[in-house]
Amino acid sequence: MRRPVLSVLLLAALTACSAASARGDGVKLPAPAMDAARAPGEATAVFAGGCFWGVEGVFQHVKGVKSVRAGYAGGDAAHANYDDVSEGDTGHAESVRVVYDPAQVTYGQLLQVFFSVAMDPTLLNRQGPDVGTQYRSAVFYATPEQEKLARAYVAQLAAAHAFTGPIVTQVVPLKGFWQAEDEHQDYMRLNPDTMYIAINDRPKVLALARIYPEIYTPGWANGR
Repeated sequence: MRRPVLSVLLLAALTACSAASARGDGVKLPAPAMDAARAPGEATAVFAGGCFWGVEGVFQHVKGVKSVRAGYAGGDAAHANYDDVSEGDTGHAESVRVVYDPAQVTYGQLLQVFFSVAMDPTLLNRQGPDVGTQYRSAVFYATPEQEKLARAYVAQLAAAHAFTGPIVTQVVPLKGFWQAEDEHQDYMRLNPDTMYIAINDRPKVLALARIYPEIYTPGWANGR
């Protein structure tokens, strides 16, 4: 996710492609046929869907989500840092850890939001203008139930031909999550007017509000 000045200037030319490939307009998807039961307490989900700024921003506007942290998953601890991950050869994906109240929002609903507005599941190793394995889409499951629900939902969407291309999002075990540097936390909230956010990420939050108003909240998770 290195964005030198030249790359930022080029974003204006990439607007049309980026908006389409990042599913800025979103797509309303069917609710999961199989879902977790609602229960009081706290649960955690980890997703990767391109640059973690936008994915974090989407989930921060989902009712029942308590906190969202940007980080790295899929690689090892030694190289879980921005500089190494940005090289694209550490095995990590830019990811987010979502802590939520399963009495208010289910794991299935989080999957629905993820596949619908957070990223385009048909793009392999890229989202919007960002290209590389570190921008792949993935569901990192931490429990057998999460694996079962994620695989079932991918199969459901594939059977329904919900997308024009095949779903390439990985469903893989979570081996570790390493929180990203402070400057990457709450990035959309703290930098709402940057060109990258305006082009690639703000449309996702607007799509969430339009498509799933029942689970959208205008406030931000992380207690802000």
